[in-house]
Amino acid sequence: MEDKELTGASPEQEDVGAVKIADEVVSIIAGLAATEVAGIAGMSGGLVGGIAEMLGKKNLSKGVKVEVGEKQAAVDLYVIIEYGSRVPDVAIRVQENVKRAIETMTGLEVVEVNVHVQGISFSEADKGEERVR
Repeated sequence: MEDKELTGASPEQEDVGAVKIADEVVSIIAGLAATEVAGIAGMSGGLVGGIAEMLGKKNLSKGVKVEVGEKQAAVDLYVIIEYGSRVPDVAIRVQENVKRAIETMTGLEVVEVNVHVQGISFSEADKGEERVR
């Protein structure tokens, strides 16, 4: 049996195995990062997400679709904007926050963050004013 010679290689250079980050993990990070941005009322999850929430299960990846490769990720976000917010500004802040969060927490390179505005949310005060008119 041959002795293994130490070459001074750093641990990062050694092949000790693979790390695979689940799509669901990246989805949760993206969803939380998006909802942190001022002007985002929520995420649009569709019918299935709405049913799960009625049953008491909160889906943290609601309104998020990700494609994760070995080193890169692409994200699609389906958001609801608060009434009165400037949509382009909110969308840019969402893109920046989601990209930064995913890259910082996972080490993946985010190649694109697509923001799909699915609706506008009105506060209860705004709804009351609309009814009076």
